[in-house]
Amino acid sequence: MNNKILFKLAVLILITLSSCASRKEYVYFQDEPAIESSTLSNIVDITYQPNDLLTIDVAALDPEVVKPFNLPAVSYSESALTVQGTLTMRTYLVDNSGNIQFPTLGTIKIGGLTREQATEMMKEKLSEYVKDPIVNIRLVNFTITVIGDVNRPGTYTIQDERVSIPEALGLAGDLTNTGKRNNIFLIREVNGEKRFAKLDLTSISITSSPLYYLAQNDVIYVEPNDAKVKSSTYNPNTAVIISAISTLATIAAILIR
Repeated sequence: MNNKILFKLAVLILITLSSCASRKEYVYFQDEPAIESSTLSNIVDITYQPNDLLTIDVAALDPEVVKPFNLPAVSYSESALTVQGTLTMRTYLVDNSGNIQFPTLGTIKIGGLTREQATEMMKEKLSEYVKDPIVNIRLVNFTITVIGDVNRPGTYTIQDERVSIPEALGLAGDLTNTGKRNNIFLIREVNGEKRFAKLDLTSISITSSPLYYLAQNDVIYVEPNDAKVKSSTYNPNTAVIISAISTLATIAAILIR
């Protein structure tokens, strides 16, 4: 057998063994049909949900009057060399029933309320004890997750409780060159049920989509394009393998002369 023919045969076998991955083996969330984005409402104001962590600060003209309604701040040091610790406010955990345990007032139903609604409700309850109370509520664990073909996949905590899809992708370092811009997959929980939708970043109409602003615990998945999928099982040692096969082919050709 001619050594060139043997070499070509070996390379053909190598290519066959190193065949590309299929989309089914590589892409996430393939078996869940996406819903129409119009079936989800716009996120104008977030509502508090179980497992949310809130800080609630109560103030008034007389600071002594509101002391019973504020949790004591915690002091901690970032290192052994820190002389003066940093004060941080304690948080309230919204339980599975949507309740928090508030000093003096006891159990308060806050789940399902927006910040404005919760603030007004707290003011009304506090007004029985405090004149003109000032209430500041903040959600401190508003998180979104970005995975897939982005430069920095991960879970991110948002400080201002409002983030759009482009802003979330910006936190994750934007899409890679192989990420599909027209097939952004979104997972959102609505009333305890997971909902799924797909969005097209290449269209300006995304800015008017009800999914443009994200909700607490939303997950964004950026699907890889076909080129990325096909190259996913490429063996980095292919060049070495080809060299070894070439050497073996040469030896075999010498032996069969």
